Amino acid sequence: MKNQTQKKLLLALDGSENSFDAVRYVCELDPFHKMKVVLFNVFDRMPEFYWDLEKDLHSQSAREISAWAMHQREVIQKFMNKAKQSLLGSGFSQDSVIVKIQNRSDGIARDIIQEAEDGYSAIAIGRKSMGIYKEIIVGSVATKIVEKLAFIPVLMIGKVALNENILVALDSSENAMRAVDYVATTLGGFDFKITLLHVIRGVMYSQAEIPDFFLPKIFIERAEKEINDVFDKAKQCFTDAGFKSNQITTKIILDAHSRAGAIIHEAREGDYGTIVLGRRGLSKVQEFILGRVSNRIIQVIRYKAVWVVT
Repeated sequence: MKNQTQKKLLLALDGSENSFDAVRYVCELDPFHKMKVVLFNVFDRMPEFYWDLEKDLHSQSAREISAWAMHQREVIQKFMNKAKQSLLGSGFSQDSVIVKIQNRSDGIARDIIQEAEDGYSAIAIGRKSMGIYKEIIVGSVATKIVEKLAFIPVLMIGKVALNENILVALDSSENAMRAVDYVATTLGGFDFKITLLHVIRGVMYSQAEIPDFFLPKIFIERAEKEINDVFDKAKQCFTDAGFKSNQITTKIILDAHSRAGAIIHEAREGDYGTIVLGRRGLSKVQEFILGRVSNRIIQVIRYKAVWVVT
């Protein structure tokens, strides 16, 4: 019965040290220990530059490629075994960790996305790769994964020690509340500290020549009341999931020049280990969140974990 209800996490690895950051993150995050983790690698049997030379390959080159592939397969197998042992050493049970190495079929990103469709609750990927597949992560592979994987949360892990501080950026959209629900149900019952953040951009920055008469105080008060109602709903969601009231704080940033800039500044100054964004906002501010705001946050915040939640 337990295996039927156990959530499944896809941990996409490419054999690089940077992708191993995602393994360390999952090891340290106790709530993930309740999940089944699939260590997934898309194995490319041919070096990237050989694809361009395929028509000119001779038999000796084919033998070289075969030898290269055999060596790289051994390397990635050792890497995946090391990742598995790390998870087991952190407390995962033997039957909760699966290693899956799959030959490249439609492309690295497409193969990962196709695997993610097989009943996973989330996917975790290393922030940046320096390994064989240099475009992963962040690069074309990561970009495609974030854009196309709209049906499960994408956890992008940077090279930073995990701490208990979680920053959840939200607006009044349904998608933002789904992000709240995911964080609450995933982390509930543990000693994490949640900060709910909302940013109200100041009109003065884009229309400084307009007199104060056109910037009524009631507009700001109305926006604050609306988001405070959202905060109350979010806090209730967290307490229902097992959080104590003193684990949750709220913050409103007024007159910000940039929503993304304000979130990035808060993430750095507040020493948060994990930043949570909704995938797409459905409120009056159409581009928040996954538009310019979250896209910029993903690109700029490289040394933290960023969760993009559907």
